Amino acid sequence: MNDERLQISWRPTIRKADGPLYLAIADAIASDIADGRLLDGMRLPPQRVLAEALAIDFTTVSRAYNEARHRGLVEGRVGQGTYVKVRRSRIARPATSGIVDMSMNLPPLFDDPALAGRLWDDMTALQAEHGLDLLMRYQAPAGTLHNRAVGATWLRPRLGEVQVERMLVCPGAQGALLAVLTSLAKPGDTICGEAIAYPGLRALAAHLGITLLGVAIDEKGLIPESFDEVCSRHALKALYCNPTLHNPTTSTLSLERREAIIGIARRHNVPIIEDDAYGALPVAPPPALAALAPELVYHIGGLAKCLSPALRVAYLVVPDSRSSVRIEGAIRATAGLASPLTAAIASRWIEDGTADSVLSAIRTETSVRQQIADRILPKGAAISDPHAFHLWLQLPQPWTRGEFSGRLQAAGIAVVPSDAFALRAAPEAVRLGLGAAATQEDLRRSLSTIADLLGQSPAASSLVV
Repeated sequence: MNDERLQISWRPTIRKADGPLYLAIADAIASDIADGRLLDGMRLPPQRVLAEALAIDFTTVSRAYNEARHRGLVEGRVGQGTYVKVRRSRIARPATSGIVDMSMNLPPLFDDPALAGRLWDDMTALQAEHGLDLLMRYQAPAGTLHNRAVGATWLRPRLGEVQVERMLVCPGAQGALLAVLTSLAKPGDTICGEAIAYPGLRALAAHLGITLLGVAIDEKGLIPESFDEVCSRHALKALYCNPTLHNPTTSTLSLERREAIIGIARRHNVPIIEDDAYGALPVAPPPALAALAPELVYHIGGLAKCLSPALRVAYLVVPDSRSSVRIEGAIRATAGLASPLTAAIASRWIEDGTADSVLSAIRTETSVRQQIADRILPKGAAISDPHAFHLWLQLPQPWTRGEFSGRLQAAGIAVVPSDAFALRAAPEAVRLGLGAAATQEDLRRSLSTIADLLGQSPAASSLVV
């Protein structure tokens, strides 16, 4: 015991101003695990030894170790002491040819075990923070005031200050879009969107019996003059748009176009549904439409593309309190409520900075994957943006989108042909998701297969006999 007192294996840095000492010690354990100073299986100092080293009461250290145990950070071993809990290693993936499903538009996996550990630690910590109530109680359909306030904090860099009364927590971006559409339009009504639009919008419009019209786009995104023409010819209930890193073309509307579209919408009294799924990815994007016209725009800030697809949480900012009541009723009618558990996880990640770290890691990995694609694919073949983890591949003649995607399917690669997005005539193009590949090497192999196929003629690559 004397040796242990002289050479204490770990001593946290804490301050009495940080709040209850036992929580400060537990937080220090979590922080040092995340930063690699405490390793899997490492033994913590005996409680009495640490209490003497920090000149605090033994019961404070005992409470701290119990708190860390509740968070899943440590485990007690009878007769041996307290140890950093060994994390299960990732199950090894079977060897593959590197061919991947590129039809899904997922954020790429980042290689940062410490950050991955922080994600899981925060989830475990919810037990101590919320107890059984989080698991066994319903909440308000649009989230607690706390979760709504955290959502406002997350969106502040893009929207500025947002009143909590205008913020709702929704069951994913698709759930938010469903709630907005059902509150703005009824069967037989008409809305419009980009001529190449998010497939989820097309599916919802068909399901709800809403007519969906396409507004022309170019390489810079939605064309204001085309939107004005559609507004003049039709009684529109809303404009849907994806103005930043558009899915699938990756275009981002300039500030000039954003202001022009808002002016047209105001003149024709057409609400705007802004799907900002990718808005957090650029470091310095143009102002969100909701920041330019808060009285007109329903802003959907999903977390699937910038934090975690598994959360199924989106923040919806509505124009006013009347809209909030109407949308909350739509959420109650269609989904019941947003998941309290995933909303709480999202709030914790945002509040302690983990979400910002994940976003930074996604940005870094996305940049690397964009560079890989730029080196492998023929110059000028793909339209993309350095901040996007998808590409819009325009096919050279005589390739057709059906034939090209069919050949890739035969080779084990799934892509999305333009038909899935088209509200007007479909161009000869396919979308490639760069994030679905488990590793950068898998991505290289798949893109090499695509590049090889682009260099062949459809006739030369045919396997039909």
